[in-house]
Amino acid sequence: MDQQRPLLYLTLVFLGFMIWTAWEQDHAPKPVSAPTTTVTNASSSNPAVNAIDVPEASAGSSTSTVPTNTSNTASATNGSIIHVKTDTLHFEINTRGGDIEQTALPTYPVSIDEQDTPVIILDRAKQYSAQSGLGHKKVGGQKGSDFAPNHYANYSASSAEYTLKDGEDTLVVPLTWTNGNGITVTKRYIFKRGKFDVAVEHEVDNASSAIWSGFEYRQLRHGPAEEMTGGIFGGVRAYIGPAFYDYDDGKYKYEKFKFGDFDEKLSKKIEGGWAAMLEHYFISAWIPPQTQNNTFYNKYVPHDTTPNYILGLKTPLVDLAPGAKHTFKSTFYVGPVIQEDLKQLAEGLDLTVDYGIFSFVSKPIFWLLKVMHGIFGNWGWAIIFVTVTIKIIFFYPSAMSYKSMAKMKKLSPKMKEMQARHKNDPQAKQKAMMEFYRKEKINPLGGCLPMLIQIPVFMGLYWVLQESVELRQAPWLGWYKDLSIMDPFLVLPLIMGASMWFQQKLNPPQMDPMQQKIFQWLPVVFTVMFLFFPAGLVLYWVVNNILSIAQQWYINKKIVGDG
Repeated sequence: MDQQRPLLYLTLVFLGFMIWTAWEQDHAPKPVSAPTTTVTNASSSNPAVNAIDVPEASAGSSTSTVPTNTSNTASATNGSIIHVKTDTLHFEINTRGGDIEQTALPTYPVSIDEQDTPVIILDRAKQYSAQSGLGHKKVGGQKGSDFAPNHYANYSASSAEYTLKDGEDTLVVPLTWTNGNGITVTKRYIFKRGKFDVAVEHEVDNASSAIWSGFEYRQLRHGPAEEMTGGIFGGVRAYIGPAFYDYDDGKYKYEKFKFGDFDEKLSKKIEGGWAAMLEHYFISAWIPPQTQNNTFYNKYVPHDTTPNYILGLKTPLVDLAPGAKHTFKSTFYVGPVIQEDLKQLAEGLDLTVDYGIFSFVSKPIFWLLKVMHGIFGNWGWAIIFVTVTIKIIFFYPSAMSYKSMAKMKKLSPKMKEMQARHKNDPQAKQKAMMEFYRKEKINPLGGCLPMLIQIPVFMGLYWVLQESVELRQAPWLGWYKDLSIMDPFLVLPLIMGASMWFQQKLNPPQMDPMQQKIFQWLPVVFTVMFLFFPAGLVLYWVVNNILSIAQQWYINKKIVGDG
């Protein structure tokens, strides 16, 4: 029996994972930067696709209201852009429908080298926008758009520029619509200092002589896109695309609703919940009042060149008596996927920080990283002390493993002699080896344990570095300005390779000549692969290797007495 073969298999599987990961990273989408030009007029939606994207009052209906060319709808008319700036958000809102057509995050630069260029989430170029409006219950020959402003209605605004000033904590951006027959709607965006969530209100003032019966809808619209998921081990990048919080089989759960599934009709009545579009590190989401019942829906708007995907939710009908007012309230979030903030906004929204199948490892690692970061104030030192903590937790099983390996190294001359004696009789050799292991109390698989422990921790930390926005562009020291990207001077990967080579010298030699050659080249192969991995991940591996070398050397020297 070859005691090193299981370890070799594990190493090759792990190496395959790293090769795949390196390829995936090389083909990952780059962050989108804000355009340098200023847009003063919004481009209208494609007239060929805007006829079927307004929901009706009836939740289960497959038809849609078609906007008509009245004074209250603008199916092919451009609106003007309202620019809104706070300390955390830069919005571009179109007076046509009051849609949010572009958002930039000034506190999240595109890269270390482009600190003055903010990431944008909602993007006019991608036809990615946040729409909201009101629908009306049609009676007889009435047009719903005559009584409620959908996202094609023309709003008026008192200013084209709004800025959150120093000393102010709240900024209100009001837009007004009226049908000239007693119905006035004020649409408000309410921004808060330091926040990425925006309160959105539709206040309906019914000064007419009839009951107003309508509902509010909110939807996220995205142009041609491909969600990203897949790869080995459940994917090496988390899901990117539409998602919502579903209630099914008596419990709530996080649901991914892929772009490719939009030919299926979604019509679910759910209390609370949310609808979102996920990107790497960032998210946009409509969040209704969590005690409100909403109907979740989707629409696929086909077109030869620019198909659109819509995921939304709408409220039940509200009957508003003459002379009364009613305010529909929602929350729109656009920003980083910060778990604590998202969890406070709505149940399950923090699940959009998707660590894949390794969540059971990634979540406690991230929690421990946050604790260490709170102590040291630096993510690099947090990674180092998390590595030390993990090593302490697994000190005893690792010690047992290293003790077994040290014994095997000490007794390797006898093992070679035994193999030579039975080289022509494999069955006798295996029987003799097993008896030798039993007599010397050696576990031939003991050397696999450190690798078995290290692989899930490595993968869990990989997900944390890839998906936790807190570690995006996180510095450590010196030239390490971003631990989520590769080491620019390749110092850590080279140290990692050297430590791996030195660690091999402490292990018992492989009996099989072919395996000896493979293991001799593994430090070189791993070093080449680690050149392209996030510096924070390589930092973990280097520290883990150094601690393992110290532990194994101590056991070899003090416990087994192998000089």
